[in-house]
Amino acid sequence: MADFEMQRVALPTGVELDVAVAGKRDAEPIILLHGFPESHRTWRHQIPALATDHFVLAPDQRGFARSSKPEGVENYSPDKPVADLLALADHFGIGRFTLVGHDWGGAIAWMAALQHPDRVARLIIVNAPHPAIFQKTVIEDPGQRAASQYIRTFRDPNLETMLEAMGLEKFFDTTFARHISSEIAPKERAAYLDEWRQPGAMTAMLNWYRASLIEVPPVDAKVDKPTFTMPPLPKVSMPTLVIWGMKDSALLPCQLDGLDEQVNDLTIARIEDAGHFVPWEKPDSVTTAMRAWLASH
Repeated sequence: MADFEMQRVALPTGVELDVAVAGKRDAEPIILLHGFPESHRTWRHQIPALATDHFVLAPDQRGFARSSKPEGVENYSPDKPVADLLALADHFGIGRFTLVGHDWGGAIAWMAALQHPDRVARLIIVNAPHPAIFQKTVIEDPGQRAASQYIRTFRDPNLETMLEAMGLEKFFDTTFARHISSEIAPKERAAYLDEWRQPGAMTAMLNWYRASLIEVPPVDAKVDKPTFTMPPLPKVSMPTLVIWGMKDSALLPCQLDGLDEQVNDLTIARIEDAGHFVPWEKPDSVTTAMRAWLASH
């Protein structure tokens, strides 16, 4: 028996999302946002643990799994999933909530917290860089710039054709598996491939990268600053927990440097023996860190 139910939710933003729902409706709300190339299943270990005393929502975000996949890169600019998030909370009658995000879900969580502090009561970020620090390090830190070259690849308009020729199984076993510090069970591999094979899914997932304004220069390019001007960002005002798998090969530990200058009330939990996909690589460590921090905040 599943520890949560899946609901199909039509939002006024024009998309329908599959949403994992767990816990009692009158409990404190918490919303979990996954990243690339996953789904609500990122949080499959945390959902039942949090549902003991929270009302939990974990959507498959636009473009992923079986949620809606509107055509066009413009439909994946960060403001769109932020609007989905707020509309989802409204659908369930939720005003303020704790927001959790990993990877691209973390990027949306940072933006929502900065733009809508009236809605986000507490913020938990898992291996997702603050936008200002990420842009700075991609320009100034050679290691992070080299580690981020995959973003340039994902933005290539010909990538889908190359993936089709390669086969999604090979993409899984090479590009994706490189960022995983533990083995994936056959049933988990099958679940990923099923989600990726949904019509339009690969293009929709990659469009998140194509719609982002973050600039990633070539490794050897001489760049002093981005060609666009990032507006000064306010400090994150709500209590914030950042959980970081320290063996992340795509987002290096330099993403934690200077983070205290961007967040008023910051707690960092470093998980030394985990990589980028720490929510399921080290689920007990993540769940324990989340629940201990929630209990004290």
